[in-house]
Amino acid sequence: MAETLNVPTWNLDDVFPGFESEKYREAKVRIKAMLEKAKNYLANSSPPVGDAAFADWLWALLAELDQIEVLADTLSAYVYARFSTETKNPAVIAELNKIEELLVPATTVLVQFRNMLAQHEKQLKAAIASDARFAPYAFVLEEALFFQKHQMAPELEDLAADLGRSGADAWSRLQESILANTSAVWDEATGERKTMVELRNLAYDPDRAVREKAYRLELGIWKSVEMPVAAALNGVKGTVSTLNKRRGWESALEASLAQARISRATLDALIGAMEASLPMWRRYLKAKARLLGLERVAFYDLFGPVERPGAMLPTFQWNEARDFIVRQFGTFDPDMAAFAAHAFEHFWIDAKPREGKSGGAYCTHFPAARQPRVFCNYDGSFSSLGTIAHELGHAWHYETIKDLPMLLSQYPMTLAETASIFSETLVSNAAMAELDQSARLPLIEMHLQDACQVIVDILSRFYFEKAVFEERANGEITADRLCALMLDAQNRTYGDAMGPELKHPYMWAVKGHYYIPSLSFYNFPYAFGQLFGVGLYQIYKEQGSSFARRYRELLRATGSLPAVEVARKAGFDIETPDFWLRAMSTFEEDVRFLEDEAQKSARE
Repeated sequence: MAETLNVPTWNLDDVFPGFESEKYREAKVRIKAMLEKAKNYLANSSPPVGDAAFADWLWALLAELDQIEVLADTLSAYVYARFSTETKNPAVIAELNKIEELLVPATTVLVQFRNMLAQHEKQLKAAIASDARFAPYAFVLEEALFFQKHQMAPELEDLAADLGRSGADAWSRLQESILANTSAVWDEATGERKTMVELRNLAYDPDRAVREKAYRLELGIWKSVEMPVAAALNGVKGTVSTLNKRRGWESALEASLAQARISRATLDALIGAMEASLPMWRRYLKAKARLLGLERVAFYDLFGPVERPGAMLPTFQWNEARDFIVRQFGTFDPDMAAFAAHAFEHFWIDAKPREGKSGGAYCTHFPAARQPRVFCNYDGSFSSLGTIAHELGHAWHYETIKDLPMLLSQYPMTLAETASIFSETLVSNAAMAELDQSARLPLIEMHLQDACQVIVDILSRFYFEKAVFEERANGEITADRLCALMLDAQNRTYGDAMGPELKHPYMWAVKGHYYIPSLSFYNFPYAFGQLFGVGLYQIYKEQGSSFARRYRELLRATGSLPAVEVARKAGFDIETPDFWLRAMSTFEEDVRFLEDEAQKSARE
């Protein structure tokens, strides 16, 4: 279908014209020299005596480290962007390995920097207290001191990073490559095959028979490759557990909370609100089942559209998607709309599904070029449109902070989802007001469908990952056991709204987030972002267009403050259940609407 939609691939020439370009080769030479210089300097030098001299020394060091991170992040993002669209290309795979090897010393430099700060903590705190230059850095420098207490000796961190290239990182790439390069015969008569990405996209097909066929073919593929994918998950989680123990973390969750810049009180309040909302989401799923003429939904019905005669969800050619998103962004902030238009016009979005391309969607950025890029697999559906809006929200977030020093622009995964969810909400709500009234039912169902994934399915992923870390501590986990853990997590969340034999035991193999060695529990941040974004949208509806400036200021603070302080800037207390429950309650009206429609349908 992508061929008929005129879907583009991205252009990365503004970043680097290619692996053989002089610009790329020079960047590799430069980063190698910069890392070596910083590594030797931090190992063999000491700060000058005196508070003023120390402050000047630290300021110069921060500037140097900033330049290193700009170039390192750009190189890393570039090779991964190439890999995610060319997972079969041996030259790309080879270059990815070279960049990973080249950047190993960056870990050592970070460890040395933190150690240096810890050794001179008294002078550091004096500089923060007395020198205005460091006021914006206060939180991130204090955070560096905290993480210093959870790191190994420099030589061990260096070894861990080096071994990671052929260990956990390689396991992660294996899962991604399997997902990108497996396929199944779709039509026996013609021999037509569909890739895993294409099969998963068919979950949105209006024909239930098509959805079920795709689902069963997908399960068959996962069954055939379950051993290597299970080995990959064991490899990643085993490595993470070992390193966390060495670094003094009580658990992977403790480390994840620190990375997310939230307290355990915040997580408990969030998870508690998610659990309390499960009866509402099960009511939604039961209403959807009735509207589909079913007793209960199957996993392959979760994304199935609810149709009404003469009122189907619209589909979009690429140009239509561009115009729609730009227009809706413009209702909030003309600058945000202009930015989105620029992204479309300059081929910053790789949207065309193709063999060898990874599944899913993401936004990346290249600090040296001060540009983002969006990766997705566009199929013309309304859901696919929402994905673009989501990822462009990430891109707009980067646009608001790209002029800040790197140390002040590294926002945590919790706040990373805020701008994306806000953008999705903006587009879907504007669509509800703009499209024909007859489309209200399918649009509201689509809205609930997405939110259900972010609350119910995300909670199942949280339960699953927590159980995996607990069991992995006692040894490797078989594929059968991983399936059992996943089904248990889905039973706890979807409950009786979904048939026990119609869930998805291989979701552990599908989601690449489980396979990121440096980022465990990349699940609850989506729920955080969903509800936080909803809360921000409520403020926007109250304040109107004047909120756009405040919104940008809030996004700019995401890299230099803990999440609780960013939330306070918006007037929220995220360490108590009240905020999360209030945000969750915004879905109740739509659930009741769907229940009413299901009752009407039953009477007709």
